[in-house]
Amino acid sequence: MVTGFNHSGFVVKDIEKMVEFYRDALGLTVMREVNSVAPPEGDHTGIPGARRTLVFVGKAEGEHVLELVQFDDPPSPESERPRNNHLGAAHVCFNVDDLEKLHKDLTARGIEFVTPPKFRESPDGGRHGICYARDPEGNYLEFIQAG
Repeated sequence: MVTGFNHSGFVVKDIEKMVEFYRDALGLTVMREVNSVAPPEGDHTGIPGARRTLVFVGKAEGEHVLELVQFDDPPSPESERPRNNHLGAAHVCFNVDDLEKLHKDLTARGIEFVTPPKFRESPDGGRHGICYARDPEGNYLEFIQAG
């Protein structure tokens, strides 16, 4: 039976560029890095002999981390990322304390937003916000401000 969450992952093309984004733009911490080589008979990835670079990013106080996976050999084939309503599309959602500032800062870095921040007032007087963006390689990111 499932007891909790461990990590989510994205396969990426340029691990250095993606680590820079998640670390420098979003303020996550590199938790660990792994150079992984699958045995010739295969492993849990189903790709025998695959060489991968894995970088896990997250928050020190958080349980859940994001795994960035670069297939070094064989390299990942080029493909179009699915739209966010396509089967197989995925996203990672982050809690933020100031959605408008995040939107402004990431827009200045050239990050593409699918939607601008949308806010609604809650019955208790709080202000809740949400928006979607895409990371530098097109993976969908959701940002939520609960207030």
